[in-house]
Amino acid sequence: MKKDIYIFPAILSYDDDGISVEFPDLPGCLTCGDTTEEVIERAKEALGLHIYGMEEDNELIPEPTNIKDLNLETNQIPILIDIIMPIHRKSIENYSVKKTLTIPQWLNKEALKHDVNFSQVLQDALKDYLGLSSKSKSNN
Repeated sequence: MKKDIYIFPAILSYDDDGISVEFPDLPGCLTCGDTTEEVIERAKEALGLHIYGMEEDNELIPEPTNIKDLNLETNQIPILIDIIMPIHRKSIENYSVKKTLTIPQWLNKEALKHDVNFSQVLQDALKDYLGLSSKSKSNN
């Protein structure tokens, strides 16, 4: 079941070449940066993308380990990272993706004469074709 908020412990590792972040409960969920502020921001993004992917794949999202139970090295600190998923899901689902399409040259010329916004026309046509109202998808 999808939750609205997830909070997972992350381990920040401070090394000479920067700071890396790992989530012990989420293998493969990693990021890095140069400052603590930067890695916390990137950790939130990484956590949200990882959880979103797990939700989309219907994977079981594990219970987070208690932060006091983490085994740390001397260059590491634990931190709790939270993500508000409804906001993150909406952001991901409304992210624009580039599509390449082909139309006849005469149609392209005619559309350019009329200052057609190709992206908007395609979106409107797809919504109409799929029976989706403009309002229902833009508010997701």
